[in-house]
Amino acid sequence: MGRYEKEFKNFLDREKKIVDSKLSKALKKRKPESLYEPGYYFIESGGKRLRPLLVLLSVKAVGGKLDKAYNAAAAVELLHNFTLVHDDIMDNADKRRNIVTIHKKYDTPTAILAGDSLVSIAYEYLLKDCNGTAKKVLSAFTKSLIEVCEGQSMDKEFELREAVSIDEYILMIQKKTAALIEMCCITGAIIGGGKEKEIKSLAKFGKNIGIAFQIQDDLLDIIGNEDDLGKFVGGDLIEGKKTFLFLRALEISKGIDKDKLLQVIQNKGIEPEHIQSYKELYQRLNVFTDAENEIKYYTNLALKSIEKLKNEKCRGFFALLADLLIKRRK
Repeated sequence: MGRYEKEFKNFLDREKKIVDSKLSKALKKRKPESLYEPGYYFIESGGKRLRPLLVLLSVKAVGGKLDKAYNAAAAVELLHNFTLVHDDIMDNADKRRNIVTIHKKYDTPTAILAGDSLVSIAYEYLLKDCNGTAKKVLSAFTKSLIEVCEGQSMDKEFELREAVSIDEYILMIQKKTAALIEMCCITGAIIGGGKEKEIKSLAKFGKNIGIAFQIQDDLLDIIGNEDDLGKFVGGDLIEGKKTFLFLRALEISKGIDKDKLLQVIQNKGIEPEHIQSYKELYQRLNVFTDAENEIKYYTNLALKSIEKLKNEKCRGFFALLADLLIKRRK
């Protein structure tokens, strides 16, 4: 795998620049500015561009041409950003990617419309690359959007429930996070002309790496630092979210520790000054290690699903991407 590291880095740098240029053109100079400028502001703030890169990697893995999928790659990033804008509104978040969120910089109605415009343009761009595969691609794209909404609804519902199982949590993130990542792999494989077996293998990779990615996100929310994350550390606890770490801690805790965790549910969150004490509680209960083991489990499932892909270099690229995701700091 090591021999592909330089090529992989060059691939990421090159394709990210192309996708960034495509995204900028998708929103720049559109009228009215009151609708499109907020979306442009958000898109230009950066981001990992993981999802468009997965589209392009999947195209490459099945032997397709990358220049036939750049619009689709931009489309999945636009869709992802739509979900972030609306997510920030629902969570009343102040920061994202080290910038003020749209609803805080402008206002909530403007943010809602900006998000809606992003998903609309996403479909516009997706159609540019569909050609004879339109029904399959649009079906995968729409299905993922439905699942993201279902997952977000489950997440909000969990905040109101006293009891949530880890299995329920995994199903929720499978919809809220992994469904979109799975769709990126499916979209790239279809546009690239992949065979049914290849499409299914890449779909499984996307689904499992998506689950690993979200648990890593949960972990970083409490062990990361604000400059890297671009948002406040401990936000999940402040909002009373039932993450993998919280549910695992609740599952294994006893006595005073369990009472302390139950207070988070009863009070619908904690005050920022209490974050450190909960971090120490998680450390004592060893849930950081449990989360890391869960991340490795789903990452290994993802890598196992693509073992039969013919393109050895692409298998190496996917392995390097998986490694990058589980070692990321933001």
